[in-house]
Amino acid sequence: MTIYLGGEVKATASKQNLDELTPRQIVAELDKYVVGQTDAKRAVAVALRNRIRRQKLPDDIARDILPKNILMIGSTGVGKTEIARRLARIADSPFIKIEASKFTEVGYVGRDVESMVRELADVAIDMAKQAAYDDVRQTAEENAEEKILDILLPPTSISYTSSLDNHTATPNDDVPGSRTREKLREQFRRGDLDDRMIEIETQDRSNATIDFVGGQGMEEMGVNLRDMFGNLFPAKTVRRRMKISEAWSYLLRDEQENLIDMDQISRSALERAQSSGIIFLDEIDKIAGRESGGSPDVSREGVQRDLLPIVEGTNVNTRYGMINTEHILFVAAGAFHVSKPSDLIPELQGRFPIRVELESLTVDDLKRILTQPRNSLIKQYQALLSTEGIELEFTDDAIARIAEMTAEINKNTENIGARRLHTLLERLLEEISFLGSEIDDKQVSIDAAYVDAKLSGLVKDQDLRQYIL
Repeated sequence: MTIYLGGEVKATASKQNLDELTPRQIVAELDKYVVGQTDAKRAVAVALRNRIRRQKLPDDIARDILPKNILMIGSTGVGKTEIARRLARIADSPFIKIEASKFTEVGYVGRDVESMVRELADVAIDMAKQAAYDDVRQTAEENAEEKILDILLPPTSISYTSSLDNHTATPNDDVPGSRTREKLREQFRRGDLDDRMIEIETQDRSNATIDFVGGQGMEEMGVNLRDMFGNLFPAKTVRRRMKISEAWSYLLRDEQENLIDMDQISRSALERAQSSGIIFLDEIDKIAGRESGGSPDVSREGVQRDLLPIVEGTNVNTRYGMINTEHILFVAAGAFHVSKPSDLIPELQGRFPIRVELESLTVDDLKRILTQPRNSLIKQYQALLSTEGIELEFTDDAIARIAEMTAEINKNTENIGARRLHTLLERLLEEISFLGSEIDDKQVSIDAAYVDAKLSGLVKDQDLRQYIL
């Protein structure tokens, strides 16, 4: 472990100034990761840009401009989730994905709809805390380094007095202890002391919590006692003996915790969650059915009615404080094979005014998915195998054949879109991945003949095909 103070902060990806991002630029950024689906990209780009426009308005009108929630309609594996996730990363916004089918109506055992807002608050807190850690990291590194040096060479050993001529040594004196400390500092930064064992005193991170049981909206609100009562529960410390390389991370985190203001972090995180948070409601088509036979279905219309006030805008209590959901952007998605959007209750339909239909993936789309996106599937496998010295190459006809087989299986069995590519590539590269470094010829080329030899049996065999994910 080589330490360079101030230089080890993980570099964050350079982000364009969000205020200057136009919808066209947002779509171009999404194009780097998602193939096709232009209508959906344009819809989310406009939604993000409208948020930026709203922030520039006076408060008296800004508070009345609500986000236009989006309903995406399309089969699984066509890019619905990825578009929303990438949008959140572009905007650096708190983002969560929730399956609407997991919710139950209030009064029944299961998750209530308010839990998704509490999860969004948790994500916002984590993001704000990590940003605060990064801001204080250099100071924390310096403090942690001094603590380790104090353990290796206690201050008492260098702050001595000289009785010669009744002269008292000062920190500026060139005393031997100071020179020794600087030598230790150099060795520590080079990593020469990583394996030395030391004993440190660090904070005990096993926080005591209370989980509320029962009571509407409280089933998941575990409350940290130290957060609730502050100094009444001071941080407990424990002594541990470990290598310096391990002690460094413990002491660094302790120093970061001491330097940040959690109250300020909580306030800013809650504001960020309610003004720029994005909640992705997947499988909303699963709750689109109506009651049948006069028997209420706790996973359908009741859940829709519970969901309605959250989407319309209401206050939700979290362990960090109250969150208003008026300006949270909701992106709902579903395949709608059995039901249709009009099966949702009218009030909920009205809260998703923007509807976009995502197209099924063609052979050409699948070929582009394999190669074009940044960190595409083929690039991922090439990177994995390169760690063992294997140079993996795919010919153009191999890529075309994989795409054709994927489209054929999707057509004849369940259509799971681009997710089918994962299954076929795993099967295709199974032997190469298993042998790994044992392969003598490190130059591996995958052509159409190799693809046919490994995968054609799956495509032709009806009995086997039904088991392909």
